[in-house]
Amino acid sequence: MADAKTFNLSCPVPRVADDRIVLAHGGGGRLTHQLIEKIFMPAFGNPMLEQRHDGAVVAVNGTRLAFTTDSFVVRPLIFPGGNIGDLAVYGTVNDLAMCGARPLYLSAGFILEEGLEMQTLRTVVASMQQAAVNAKVKLVTGDTKVVDKGKGDGIFVNTSGIGVIEATVATEIGPAAVQPGDAVIVSGDLGRHGIAILSVREGLEFEAPILSDCANLWPPVEALLNAGIEIHCLRDLTRGGLATTLNEIAADRNVCISLQEALIPVNEVVQGACEILGLDPLYVANEGRFAVFVPAAQADAALEIMQKVPVSQGSVRVGKVEESPGRTVLLQSRVGGNRVVDMLSGEQLPRIC
Repeated sequence: MADAKTFNLSCPVPRVADDRIVLAHGGGGRLTHQLIEKIFMPAFGNPMLEQRHDGAVVAVNGTRLAFTTDSFVVRPLIFPGGNIGDLAVYGTVNDLAMCGARPLYLSAGFILEEGLEMQTLRTVVASMQQAAVNAKVKLVTGDTKVVDKGKGDGIFVNTSGIGVIEATVATEIGPAAVQPGDAVIVSGDLGRHGIAILSVREGLEFEAPILSDCANLWPPVEALLNAGIEIHCLRDLTRGGLATTLNEIAADRNVCISLQEALIPVNEVVQGACEILGLDPLYVANEGRFAVFVPAAQADAALEIMQKVPVSQGSVRVGKVEESPGRTVLLQSRVGGNRVVDMLSGEQLPRIC
């Protein structure tokens, strides 16, 4: 009788990238958070950074200011509904708005690649100027550098912003204020920015044009604040989309965020494109959408206010915050079952913002 052979069977698990930077480290998902927790927080940790919000809130001579910074490396530079210029302005303005701050001043740093066409730069700068006018902010300082051809991919833009939190905003707005019982509202349909980028990048055509939702989000936030709505948390749904944003908050507060799939707004063309491409619209980036957490008793009033503002006319209540299971986002499907909506380990669409 022949000797029996022994086989080692194992399920291959993707190796976590921990020795080199990969594209997914910039995708806003699990690897991005590992980078923050293992590299940046140990080096720079302080009470303001520990807020883990879209910007830092600091007090200067009794005035509360919000301060934020962001970098933009989108490809292509010009896409349906916008370009890297207005994306940079609105992206930074929106981060300030998510702190409950009125945006005031921006800086801009340009990394330009040798050989960039001057007309492209003019187009980007003109878009930035118009976006700043629309958002009622001033670009007050900046910097320009040029790198060798092949080293910069056209244009990279870094913007920083300062905003003021009005005295009428009595409580801090951020993940720390989220509590069980809160209603979760999203300001409109999801996934258009990511699919607009992909359609140009891959030369895809759909039944109807898909435009980026890139927009200034301060107007609906201001309307909520002026109406006295008790806002617990605001988050714009950029890298990683709604799913990643809610996972961050659920983990930070050790709560469960329960969603109803039937209520989540997704444009039919975007939904069809996602199905063809194997993407989940819950994870696709947005640049003009945000989530707001308010007490359940104020959810209807908040919706009524948001739906009167053009950029948030499509606002919908999509879920609620529950005590358990902690650190979890649950989605109730259209057929009644539940599934866990986890944070992505990799990157669905790189270079999206």
